[in-house]
Amino acid sequence: MAIKDTPEEWTVTASTTPFTGNKTSVRTDTVVMPDGHTVTRDYQVHPGSVAVVALDDEGRVLVLRQYRHPVRQRLWEIPAGLLDVPGENPLHAAQRELYEEAHVKAEDWRVLTDVYTTPGGCDEAVRIFLARDLSEAEGERFEVSEEEADMELARVPQQELVRGALAGELHNNCLVVGVLALTAAQAGEGLDALRPADAPWPARPFAS
Repeated sequence: MAIKDTPEEWTVTASTTPFTGNKTSVRTDTVVMPDGHTVTRDYQVHPGSVAVVALDDEGRVLVLRQYRHPVRQRLWEIPAGLLDVPGENPLHAAQRELYEEAHVKAEDWRVLTDVYTTPGGCDEAVRIFLARDLSEAEGERFEVSEEEADMELARVPQQELVRGALAGELHNNCLVVGVLALTAAQAGEGLDALRPADAPWPARPFAS
C-alpha cells in the first residue's frame, strides 16, 4: 500500500466568513458527511508560509528567539514568514525572510519538506527549505518592528536542536520538523537528493 496523502473534497452546502483579520480569517462550512448528514466546521483560512533551515559550514542552524503572544512564550524558531501575495513563488519568499530576519543569503536551496501545521483547524501550508552556502547579505539591515524588534539571533549546532526538540525544550513547529527532517535526510540519501527549490507545491501553486 502506498502511504501518500491524496486530494479529496467533501460537499460543502454553505459557507460563511464570520471573522476577517489582517492576514487570516475564520470560515464556517457546512459539510456533508459520508452517511449523508451535515456538520459545521470552523477553521482558520491562512495564506501559507515558508520557513528556512539555514545550515552553515560548521553544522550549525540559524535560529531566532521571538515572543509569541498566543502561547505566552519566547520561542526559538527558524526564519519564516507569510506568503504575502497570492501565487507568490515560495523560494523568493524564503529568500526574503532569510534576508529580512537574519541579514543572510544562501547560494544552495532545496525543499526540505512540506507540512500542514494544524489541518484539523487551519488550512495553513508551510514549505520548509534547506539553505546552505551562507554568507552575510549586502547593504543595510531590514528595519524590523513589533515582536521582531526584540528578536535574538544565534547559530546553534544541529544536534543540540534535535536534543532540545526531543527533550520537550523546543516547541516551534517549523524548527522541530525542520531539524528532524534535516537529520533524517542526512541519514538517508543525503542532502543533494532533496527536491529542487522550485519543486511543485500543490497546496500553494505558484508561478516560476
